[in-house]
Amino acid sequence: MSVVPLVGLVAALALPAAASAASCEESFAQKGNPLSGTRFSAEVTVDALTVPVAIRQLRGIAATRGYDILSEEADDGSMLLEQPRSGSARPFPIIATAQAEQAAARVKLEAKLPAGMLAGAGGARTELCAMLNAVKGGPEGIAAAERSQGAVSSAGPVVIDALVLSQQIAQEADTNAASIPSRYQGKTFTIKGRVAHVAKDGGAYRIAYDIPNSTNDLAIRFGKFRFLTQISCLAAKGQGAYALSLRTGQGIKLTGQYKDYDPARHVMWFEGCRPVD
Repeated sequence: MSVVPLVGLVAALALPAAASAASCEESFAQKGNPLSGTRFSAEVTVDALTVPVAIRQLRGIAATRGYDILSEEADDGSMLLEQPRSGSARPFPIIATAQAEQAAARVKLEAKLPAGMLAGAGGARTELCAMLNAVKGGPEGIAAAERSQGAVSSAGPVVIDALVLSQQIAQEADTNAASIPSRYQGKTFTIKGRVAHVAKDGGAYRIAYDIPNSTNDLAIRFGKFRFLTQISCLAAKGQGAYALSLRTGQGIKLTGQYKDYDPARHVMWFEGCRPVD
């Protein structure tokens, strides 16, 4: 079983009314078990708050705490967050919902841990309520919602081996390929590996990492997925000479930001790539 410390987790106008920490803690509930999957939930009711403003605020709050925002439907009162992968611990979803209650909104977070993952109830309660208690009503809440539009996690570059990243994406694609662009949008990676080839791609040079085409090409089969994901890095402006100096099989370590993903071709592209010493 993997263990995850839920760190980072688990238009009415009036005077702002802050959510009560006690009411959030009292609402906290745990269901299920590590064998079948555990669920943690908590909620608050905030006065002078509308449903869209509540969800938009939560986006900024969650992004600041390092969560990935996979989908947002603010007008309908829902958002899907994800606790990012940490070491061997798998990512897991957190569903945010908001419902109107007269001139207030009831805001709820529910974390769904997969079977085999352990987490302490105390840490989950602290994390969920930390996010919920940051939701504000009135003009303060509206201003926070406006600042949160389009917010994404600003965590620093993830340092990872190209083959490990390829396996990770392939595993995620095998579960739900449609969620991958939202999960990686805005993220920066420092990717270590070897050069497969360099090619001209529009106005930039594309540096492809040496990744087997499928798990059948590996001595050991990883997971249940069949295809691995090819990783390509579009060199940043001014890096053309560096790209042209590379040779097949040469070791590289490049930092770039997610650009695009093609599930049919099993390829992910990064852009603005620069070498790291």
